[in-house]
Amino acid sequence: MPKPYPEEFRQDVVRVARNRDAGVTIEQVAADFGVHPMTLWKWMRRADIDDGMKSGVTSQESAELRDARRRIKLLEQENEVLRRAAAYLSQEPSGKRIYPLVKELAAGGVPVTVTCRVLKLARQPYYRWLDQPVADATIEEAYRANALFDAHRDDPEFGYRFLADEARGAGAGLADRTAWRICRDNGWWSMFGKKRGTGKKAGPPVHDDLVRSEFTAAAPNQLWLTDITEHTTGEGKLYLCAVKDVFSNRIVGYSIDARMKSRLAVSALDSAVARRGNVDGCILHSDRGSPFRSRKFVQALGRHRMAGSIGRVGAAGDNAAMESFFSLLQKNVLDRRTWATREELRIAIVTWIERTYHRRRRQAGLGRLTPVEYETVMTTPALQAA
Repeated sequence: MPKPYPEEFRQDVVRVARNRDAGVTIEQVAADFGVHPMTLWKWMRRADIDDGMKSGVTSQESAELRDARRRIKLLEQENEVLRRAAAYLSQEPSGKRIYPLVKELAAGGVPVTVTCRVLKLARQPYYRWLDQPVADATIEEAYRANALFDAHRDDPEFGYRFLADEARGAGAGLADRTAWRICRDNGWWSMFGKKRGTGKKAGPPVHDDLVRSEFTAAAPNQLWLTDITEHTTGEGKLYLCAVKDVFSNRIVGYSIDARMKSRLAVSALDSAVARRGNVDGCILHSDRGSPFRSRKFVQALGRHRMAGSIGRVGAAGDNAAMESFFSLLQKNVLDRRTWATREELRIAIVTWIERTYHRRRRQAGLGRLTPVEYETVMTTPALQAA
């Protein structure tokens, strides 16, 4: 089953279709972006409903309906947990563990997560109990650790004494020394802000340099490059994070936002993976910008089974192939005129990437072929041979 197109990509295609020039058909716009015309018509109809231009159930209403059904099911499960727990505790001695009830409810279809949350139990001790009964002291230790973790998660700046106070307030009996030992064993320490320096320095690399300025690839999805550029509009700056496949110089994914946060780089990576499919083992090379060193971006690489690569400090050549694309974008779009709004600049960027750069601009390094033509010519024989 093919993966769905990224939501940001669909919104951009609809924007371009709505703002197309006179004489340009929907079929032409669909061809420029590599989607089926019927698919584009469906996207536009959905957008018209979401914007109130047509009657129907909007995407938000559909999402709210699904969420309401999910919450109703969750409430039914929680009510079943409370009902069974009340009956269980009324028949059993108060000192008896309640884990057998969790097991019975799980066998009846109520998730362990729901039961433990309603009864304020930690899941880890329950799963250990399933494998082997544990001592009461171990269970008590788990309750204390769970109470301290909840307090630390809510207030990461608290030290162990404050965490102990919060845990005792939640009903967990423990001394300050016990709280210190549990926090030490789990690495739960106070998070204090550090003073900012006067000069900015590039942060430490989170990956090795696996490319070493060798921007070549024998097949698609072997080596990708990524970087972020910005441009000023009348409403403020607009940031573009693009992902480029070295094999064909094609921009396989991108994300555009008004703020440069880690989610900008993560969205561009997720978009590229959604549009390309199997990327196991693919190397993604970037500079030492903070979005590419963020925890969320590193986790996204691991989630997609990709290998990260980061260049050296102050070495412009380490990502020159990506800079060349941004130079073309600068000359052909960004600097062509003054942009009043972020919306019109966004439409111009995605139109130039999908229509001009991918499908009309021939490149000498690709044998005077466009990136789309090059991938078609170079990958089809291999697929036929397989």
